[in-house]
Amino acid sequence: MHLSYFMAIFLGLVQGIAEFLPISSSGHLSLLQHFFGVQNVENDHLFFSVLLHLGTLISVCIVYRKDVVDMIREFCLGVGALFLPKLREKNPPPARRLVLMVILGTLPLLVILPIKGVVEALYTNTVFIGFALIVTGFILYLSDQLATGRKTIRNMTVKDALLIGCGQAVAVVPGLSRSGATIASGMTCGLERNFAVRFSFLLSLPAILGANILSLSDAVKAGIDVSMLPKYIIGTVVAAVAGYFAIRLVKELAQKGKFGGFAWYCWGVGILAIVATFVFQ
Repeated sequence: MHLSYFMAIFLGLVQGIAEFLPISSSGHLSLLQHFFGVQNVENDHLFFSVLLHLGTLISVCIVYRKDVVDMIREFCLGVGALFLPKLREKNPPPARRLVLMVILGTLPLLVILPIKGVVEALYTNTVFIGFALIVTGFILYLSDQLATGRKTIRNMTVKDALLIGCGQAVAVVPGLSRSGATIASGMTCGLERNFAVRFSFLLSLPAILGANILSLSDAVKAGIDVSMLPKYIIGTVVAAVAGYFAIRLVKELAQKGKFGGFAWYCWGVGILAIVATFVFQ
């Protein structure tokens, strides 16, 4: 199916903004496809879908570049310490502990793999998506009411990482926000508000990267239309830029405990999706 420059830019904006704002990118894309006939990128341009997710991955790496560099270094040193006793430290630096917590937080996603087909079937169920968006609204509203905790990477526990990871795993269903679920889960576990946001976005890195790796082989098998690369690149750049500013906005609002606006938005879109489904079916 033909992809115009305008549509490439539009899809890049939707991906970059909705991926990180707590409003569910998958839910919004499904609703746009169902009610407005927006192209299903994964069906028609799978390689472009992979690149869009790469754009959002880049935006996280830019915002949290110091953490990413420190985590890569400490991951390598940590692996080396398993084989070389002289590299072992009595008190590993916080970045190495952060690597461990991100790995632990990613594990619950493995539980979703056996039911991937069931989850994908929900993408066409607009009533379910509407109710999921309403639930997301309540999660965001309640997260504003939570007092900021005191835990940081120095004292968060394995249990905390696994619970936040469970929030991320549940949020794979369309309509539930990944960032909203993980930030709220972190704050419920007693994480300091800024650190809850930081951990949420760092936790997204292996999830996005893993999904990209799984999709890349399918994209190559489906074939890559080289003539579409300029449009793909523009969409990817837009996704990265939009994602960068979306992350900055979420950091600012979470720090001030002002997710309420997103809660009302999710309630509104969720109700509209349910009503529209029965009116136009």
